[in-house]
Amino acid sequence: MAPDSENVVRFNDESSEEGGEIPTEIVHGTVPTTDDINSNIVTVESNPPSPSLFDEAQPQAAPHDVFLSDDDNQSGELREYSGYFEGPEKTLEVCFRKKDSFGPPAAPSNDTRHTGLRCLSRHDLDRICARARCTILSHISNNYVDAYVLSESSLFVYPYMLVLKTCGTTTLLRCIAVLIEMGKRLGLEIDWVGYSRKNFNFPGDQAFPHQSFHQELEYLYSHRNLCDRLDGSGYTLGPVTSDHWFVFVADHTIRSKSLEIDTDRVLNIMMFDIDEDVASLFYYGNYKQGKDGETKEEETLRISKEQTSKSGIDALCPGAIIDPRAFEPCGYSMNAILFRSYSTIHITPESGSSYVSFETNQKVSSYKSLISNVVRTFRPKRFVMTLMADDLGLKQVKENPLTGSGPDKQIVVPAPRNYAGGSKQMVYKRSSCASIVVEEDCCCMMGNWTLKEDYSPAQIRANKTRGLSVS
Repeated sequence: MAPDSENVVRFNDESSEEGGEIPTEIVHGTVPTTDDINSNIVTVESNPPSPSLFDEAQPQAAPHDVFLSDDDNQSGELREYSGYFEGPEKTLEVCFRKKDSFGPPAAPSNDTRHTGLRCLSRHDLDRICARARCTILSHISNNYVDAYVLSESSLFVYPYMLVLKTCGTTTLLRCIAVLIEMGKRLGLEIDWVGYSRKNFNFPGDQAFPHQSFHQELEYLYSHRNLCDRLDGSGYTLGPVTSDHWFVFVADHTIRSKSLEIDTDRVLNIMMFDIDEDVASLFYYGNYKQGKDGETKEEETLRISKEQTSKSGIDALCPGAIIDPRAFEPCGYSMNAILFRSYSTIHITPESGSSYVSFETNQKVSSYKSLISNVVRTFRPKRFVMTLMADDLGLKQVKENPLTGSGPDKQIVVPAPRNYAGGSKQMVYKRSSCASIVVEEDCCCMMGNWTLKEDYSPAQIRANKTRGLSVS
């Protein structure tokens, strides 16, 4: 499926000004031409110790006055790299609305490139990312959303919503004060704030304010003198002795004035211990390097595309514009946009701590085929799935493994040819599930699935869904 012309706008990422419409290539790098690509590379080491599934270690004392400081040169204490990497991301979603004095909400438009938060300059976005200790590597855009691949995950900017995902030891919440300030400058006020993350595998490596969920909540509350709309609540979903999910929500939405109508559900699949053959596809050294006449930037772009195609990632987002990024010596990130929806994938392939995340805000009536296709692509040993949706959005979902029972709560996918035991199917059994409704109509759900390797063919209920990812 060829992307619609209004879904293809890409920009040079070293400039805060928009370039022209370029329908065929992603533009990267320092020279404003269609052949350039940004060459910033993140190095990810291997051989980590065994991760802990239990809650965070005791937090260290906060730096002096750091709660209320808005100094861009402070982004929490710097820590030396410990030799392993925290894959699961922290996610911050902030929705805004126009202040009454700035007029009524704008009517829906098919082109919002100069509306609300999308008016922020590249300098503004760099400032936001600096607070979180990450940088912008590349950028794609369409009439509805700007999508940025970062050195540590992704950033999505809509007219009245910003979604920032960062992994590793980034300091994501330190963006809050800057976002409040920039919103005010644009005549916007906070409407809804959501922060979430899985429990850390290596909590002792995190910097302030992310050394515990309690510390994160205190930090959010400390900004209420800047914005009383951060007065929300925190929750823990799932077993505290295993994988669980922390959620903070502050909802001050005036439903009749809601400006972002396409943000009513987000699905996230966090996969651990992926298949070794799949993981090997995301090692930079497994691809030809040093081709005659090819610059390093061109090589990185070529290898990024090869990894996307060989792994089957491109098939997960049919019709979308894809912005992939391969890292040295290993690792991969990808953003995809299709009209108002985004999908994003981040991969840490090291043996012993391999991890893949897939997140999307696609509005579909059934997630079953999408989930099956994602799990089939990476073949993890276990995965955690979360869904955050407003009440009306959840009612539109007709098939949801998080709410299913019996065979409907299983995920069954075809096994590779060399699968152990000769089984033709891989069966994932849901081991736990939790849900809660917060702030009146925000539904948060999470579940844990584990690959059952001792299933016989007679025990498997055929529950395979075929078809495209998007329905």
